[in-house]
Amino acid sequence: MTKRIFSLLAILSLVAPALFAQGDVAPCNADDLGGLSRFHRNDPVELARIAQADAELEAFTANWALEHTGAERVDYTIPVVFHIIHNNGPENISDEQVYDAIRVLNDDFNKLNPDWPNVRPEFLDLVADVGITFRLATKDPQGNCTKGITRTVSPLTNDGTQTMKDLIQWPRNKYLNVWVAASADGAAGYTYRPGSVANWAEADGIVLLHTYTGAIGTSSPGRSRTLTHEVGHWINLKHCWGGTNDPGLEENCDDDDSVTDTPNTRGWTSCFLAGASCGSPLDNVENYMEYSYCAKMFTTGQKTRMLAALTSGTAQRNQLTSASNLTATGVNDAPVLCEAEFTSSATLVCAGSTVTFTDLSYHGVTSRTWSFPGGTPATSQEEEPSVVYDQAGTYNVQLTVSDGSTTLTSTQNLTVTVLEDPGTAAPLVEGFEDLTQLNGPEWYTVNSNADNTFGVTTTAAYTGSKSTRILNTAAMNGNVDELLSRSFDMSAAEAITLTFRHAFARRNSSNDDILSVYVSSDCGANWALRKIMRGSTTLTTGGIVTGTFVPNGPAQWGYTEVTNIGSANHVANFRFKFVFESNGGNTLYLDDINLNGLPVGVEELAVGTGSLSVQPNPATGNAQLLFDMRKAGAVRVEVIDALGRTVQRSELGLRPTGEQRVSLDASGLAPGTYVVQLSTDNGTRATRLVVE
Repeated sequence: MTKRIFSLLAILSLVAPALFAQGDVAPCNADDLGGLSRFHRNDPVELARIAQADAELEAFTANWALEHTGAERVDYTIPVVFHIIHNNGPENISDEQVYDAIRVLNDDFNKLNPDWPNVRPEFLDLVADVGITFRLATKDPQGNCTKGITRTVSPLTNDGTQTMKDLIQWPRNKYLNVWVAASADGAAGYTYRPGSVANWAEADGIVLLHTYTGAIGTSSPGRSRTLTHEVGHWINLKHCWGGTNDPGLEENCDDDDSVTDTPNTRGWTSCFLAGASCGSPLDNVENYMEYSYCAKMFTTGQKTRMLAALTSGTAQRNQLTSASNLTATGVNDAPVLCEAEFTSSATLVCAGSTVTFTDLSYHGVTSRTWSFPGGTPATSQEEEPSVVYDQAGTYNVQLTVSDGSTTLTSTQNLTVTVLEDPGTAAPLVEGFEDLTQLNGPEWYTVNSNADNTFGVTTTAAYTGSKSTRILNTAAMNGNVDELLSRSFDMSAAEAITLTFRHAFARRNSSNDDILSVYVSSDCGANWALRKIMRGSTTLTTGGIVTGTFVPNGPAQWGYTEVTNIGSANHVANFRFKFVFESNGGNTLYLDDINLNGLPVGVEELAVGTGSLSVQPNPATGNAQLLFDMRKAGAVRVEVIDALGRTVQRSELGLRPTGEQRVSLDASGLAPGTYVVQLSTDNGTRATRLVVE
């Protein structure tokens, strides 16, 4: 499908973005004025400047073509930078996928693509070796070392418009900027021709959908020519049918792409090689500037037009290939080793798990040494080692690399946190009263945007004086934050129930922030959604509050039970997490998080030391709680029902060492099964109580 631009005025064809769209990308229904005219609000002065720049480039191209046949070989090099705009989703493509995109681009522009000999015989003599090489920059605008790939975390990846591009851009007179994102404003990719952006540098460059970048990773070979198509536009090629984004129209036969050796055509969205849509001759359906999905070639005339644009001053294209710029961007000489960098497949795992590390150091690494304290192996020289962590704890990772003359050691300070397996025995009764932070070992957070995230607060609480909250703001719209539990041993459970209190308000009636609850039966390797609450429905408890929301009492707190946690989760390394997706609403609070897994066939679960029992059991009225204190200290007793709610709580004060016996009033409890939890300085113990 195409991104539709209507031609109300001829000038609008100059300012409309050039797009490449494929069948499974939805149309974006852009307005009739196109991207630049939207920005300039149809300002006649700006539109006239665009028309003038385009006319000057056309005149330059005509004169340049008189002196160059297009058959001669002249090599040009263009420095490139890829800006990966992501929100920690699949759009955060690997370095390898970027390298592959550069490979495809260089093959296509240097007649190295293996499929070009398959072009229809009528066009074989026209297949051009354009002679442009694209290289990832090895120096950034400040002269610092780079791999030519930047990564920016932002929800604007789902926008794909100029607002996203404004997040980061390198000077267009030194680099071809390519943004890769989750959205390309409704198409597979888009850009502007040089005349359109001669006076608007911030719009210059190419935006690509990540699923149309390269031939590997999230993309595929059939989608890999999108960048080739967009670079053609970027150096002044039109579509084969002319200056619009609308193939297949009869009036396209009266339009032209300003290239003499590409036959007039209506344009194609399929690979019909016998097509002669404007009568005769045959259409060049296999051209990179078609939408046919079987593109294999540029023509000699297109080569001439592109090289003319590349040597013109329009949009500063001629500065890109200058010798001084190639030196300044580091693409002339062999790059030197300048950064020790790596990534890991996980940083929070259970004991016994395997973590894979990948060396991303650049440039020219010839040897490396890894250090993995607490892991097996403890050292490695592999590029992508796999390490097993058997014991719970937090472990540093270090990488040292060399190119034979220079040696560098990573400064990332990356750690791997290993959780217990089996985990802590249930139940969990969390009111955050004893916590000051959430960076382990009880809770962990994921804060990809490095802004506000879950933290302990005394501002509000349902019970006690503390809760956890995320100071959500309008500026955080699109951000995703996570609160993750430690591991729990639920292998003896007959049923699992997770309950919690929450408080949330919207800033306006359009806010639809989302709180989701996930569970994992493999220590967080995989997650299953079990609850979703939206600001427009069940999440909001405090109405609309324009200032910072603070619940004013129990009435502004909600209560939620999650009971659809099946037997597949009765494992020794069960975990759960809360995921909050901001839509610009107000502050979210969580409190009294209870995880209850009633034991099967046992009367006692010991999570510390010492015995614990209830007599009689089953009970109908008063019962006795018997336990042993091996160390004097404070004691708290809680009775928790099958839904994880604390129905009784008693602070027993300081108790001496030795056997203890205290009364437990079961007369007010409804018939059913309960967990009695005893908390001391020496740990937590729990046992089952049946009330008849």
